[in-house]
Amino acid sequence: MRRVLGAGTCALLCSALLGCTVTVGSVPAVPEGSPAALPGSADDGGGLAALPAACHLQGGGALPDPACEPGATDPSVTQDNVRSTICVTGYTTQVRPPVSYTDALKRDLVARYGLSGPLSGYELDHLVPLEVGGAPRSVRNLWPQSRAQHPGADEKDHLENLLHSQVCSGRLALADAQRMFEQNWVQAWQQLGRP
Repeated sequence: MRRVLGAGTCALLCSALLGCTVTVGSVPAVPEGSPAALPGSADDGGGLAALPAACHLQGGGALPDPACEPGATDPSVTQDNVRSTICVTGYTTQVRPPVSYTDALKRDLVARYGLSGPLSGYELDHLVPLEVGGAPRSVRNLWPQSRAQHPGADEKDHLENLLHSQVCSGRLALADAQRMFEQNWVQAWQQLGRP
């Protein structure tokens, strides 16, 4: 059973986890130079050469290695333009990288993490989801997430949908939603009642 959480619940979680501000009605702007607007994060993040030679899953396998994938945001998505970017139907389809880019990256990252089994057992996932302004092509935002892990890809998708809805309704600031994924999406998912 999926639960829809109100602004009050998101405000409590956001405040407890991140010390952030949640508003209903007008949406506060993300200040210039904030961590949510990392310069150059919309590209490939410096390529695979920028990553350590070996990466290690965290949190029982549910989280990427923060030294390899700390998350990255797309600086072209800001609090001021969410209604014309992430809140537009079809936005993620427009910015999602092509398979010609992601297939080779997925193979390399699965090997770098020392994972076994077929590639189809992993989803190349954006740590900071495209739905909340994650950088589409940054290697610092893409990691091989096991499809068999629980909590895993399905649970993270539910959290992505919830926080996307909260950002687009003006109940949660974009930067706060992004930080929930960067810091520990599993903890946010659990504290929001496992949506």
